[in-house]
Amino acid sequence: MYTWIWRHLPGGTALKTVQALVLVLAVCALLLFVVFPWVEPKLPFNDVTVDQ
Repeated sequence: MYTWIWRHLPGGTALKTVQALVLVLAVCALLLFVVFPWVEPKLPFNDVTVDQ
C-alpha cells in the first residue's frame, strides 16, 4: 500500500517526502477532529458497572 502511494505521488524524492508527510498529517487531523469525537460517545468507557 505504501509503495503504491509512493509511486503515484508526483515529483522527486524530496517532493514525495513532503507530500507523504502532508498526507500523514491530514489523516491524523481527520482522525483527531472528526472520527474520534464522533466515536467517543459510542464507546463504553464511562459505563462503570462497579458499585461502591
